[in-house]
Amino acid sequence: MAQTTLTTPPNWDRKSTTVVTQLSPMQKPLVSAGILIAMILFISIIMVTNWTQGTLFIIGLALGVTLLYARFGFTSAFRRLMSVGNVQGLQAHMLMLAIASTLFAIILGTGFSFTGITPVGYVSPVGTSLIVGSFIFGIGMQLGNGCASGTLYQVGGGSSSMILTLLSFIAGCVLGAYHFTFWMEETPSLPPISLAESTGLGYFGALFVQLVMFALIYWITVQISKKKNPPMMKPLATTTGWKKVVRGSWPLFTAAIVLALLNALVLTVRGNPWGITSAFALWGGKALMTMGVDVTSWGFFSGANGEALTQTVLADSTSVMNFGIMLGAFISAAAQGTFKPKKIKPGVAAAAVVGGLLMGYGARLAFGCNIGAYFSGIASFSLHGWVWAIMAMLGTYVALFIRPLFGLKNPKSTDSIC
Repeated sequence: MAQTTLTTPPNWDRKSTTVVTQLSPMQKPLVSAGILIAMILFISIIMVTNWTQGTLFIIGLALGVTLLYARFGFTSAFRRLMSVGNVQGLQAHMLMLAIASTLFAIILGTGFSFTGITPVGYVSPVGTSLIVGSFIFGIGMQLGNGCASGTLYQVGGGSSSMILTLLSFIAGCVLGAYHFTFWMEETPSLPPISLAESTGLGYFGALFVQLVMFALIYWITVQISKKKNPPMMKPLATTTGWKKVVRGSWPLFTAAIVLALLNALVLTVRGNPWGITSAFALWGGKALMTMGVDVTSWGFFSGANGEALTQTVLADSTSVMNFGIMLGAFISAAAQGTFKPKKIKPGVAAAAVVGGLLMGYGARLAFGCNIGAYFSGIASFSLHGWVWAIMAMLGTYVALFIRPLFGLKNPKSTDSIC
């Protein structure tokens, strides 16, 4: 993960994820270019489609800014927990999920919408495809050094290796789309299970259950931290006052709150929560169509997915949000002065390709990634979100033994970690 080089902070609180120190100069030409591109793309979106798509693009920008300024990780949070017992990232996840679940319960329970579209959460089947897909996604994100959201914001932030991860992620999604019918029809599965609707608890009853679960997991993380006394995350360079909003970096808990609010906003604007990887399958499918491959015969590209193939990508809400995430991260990195692409080491490059392929394939099998399945799935009170989290964590543990084969280092108990 790219971040500003720090001198040893004399007054650094070991529980903090940020520290006041000298920042790199703002890369003003890049900031200006990023803002100009964002404005042009926003105007293009509303001219070609509508204001709803334009709004989602702006939300995507905000997501990219938040992810980069906090270096908010799902991959790193899982790896730090499984390798050395650092719980800072997972604790931020619990706060994020608690707030998002509360907001989702209100929105889904009342049908509240800004656009008149009835909001529907992500509730998917629990079966073999989910178990296999989330497990290999967990391995893939540790090899690729980024999850779905992490890949996008790190590409925008200037990480060269993440470009390889993104390209192979798209390829993996396309392969998963090709095999989608087999996994759906030929492997055993339970139907979608909603903790709110399938159990009779209702949204607010399910919310109570999930809040108890989040509190219990948070308490367990506190006990783990006390027992293991793990190394803390390396602090990110930041400043003070209002400049911190523009120059960063943001504390993890601040980002957790913002991400939960933004995901709820996505639900009220487009009628579905935040997701990422369906756009990757769409981009790859369109690319194959230009080469003469008839992907419309694939089971995955039926219904709405098939219609998307015939339209501009600007009409796809997930795509415009993904564009926003990358641009928001680019502008933020330039504002911090950290947009500095580097050469890719061969081992890192190989891991990025393998990791991207595994994530792409796994995301299609598991009905989403760390955002669509884990974050939005759990916030939607879907059992598949909880299963995804468990299997991705197990995949992370296995990946700790695979990463050294590619020259990737795992956190050690004696290190400060990032």
